[in-house]
Amino acid sequence: MGFLDKLAKFLGLRNEEANILVVGLDNSGKTTILNQLKSEDTRAMDIVPTIGFSVEKFKSKSLTITAFDMSGQGRYRTLWEQYYRDCQGIIFVVDSSDKIRMVVARDELDSLIKHPELAIKRVPVLFFANKMDLRDAVSSVKVSSLMGLEDIRDKPWHICASNGLTGEGLHEGIEWLTEQLKSSIAAKKRK
Repeated sequence: MGFLDKLAKFLGLRNEEANILVVGLDNSGKTTILNQLKSEDTRAMDIVPTIGFSVEKFKSKSLTITAFDMSGQGRYRTLWEQYYRDCQGIIFVVDSSDKIRMVVARDELDSLIKHPELAIKRVPVLFFANKMDLRDAVSSVKVSSLMGLEDIRDKPWHICASNGLTGEGLHEGIEWLTEQLKSSIAAKKRK
């Protein structure tokens, strides 16, 4: 790091960086949400299911976020744990119109929260109750209840109703996550 980089960092002019995982069952809207968070000129026109994972970067206030978009297909969910050690935040996307698979989503959430790499960390978890525009969608309060979010006591969490196609609800959630990440980064600097 050169002198100017050190000076910029000292003065708080340099963007902080954070790694987050974006997880959830297949077809919940993870990639569509990340696409909405990118600048308009870099958005993809067609969204295809993620195989394995993909990496996206976007800016939120003075934070550059590297998002690891993890496939939600059953055979790829074991890949999630490979990224727990280095993640500073999690976005968990739930299809709010798919009540039947919410049980599976809850099981995956339980496994994630109880994993040894994450159980010891106070990682903020943002939940998007996605696809609120669909007729069968349940409210974010109902998603919270079905997912057992009230049982999460050792990690800050927040849930937002969202529509990944229009971007509705995304910025509220990202603002909350950004504040959590910035607080975490500041706390680490003080240590």
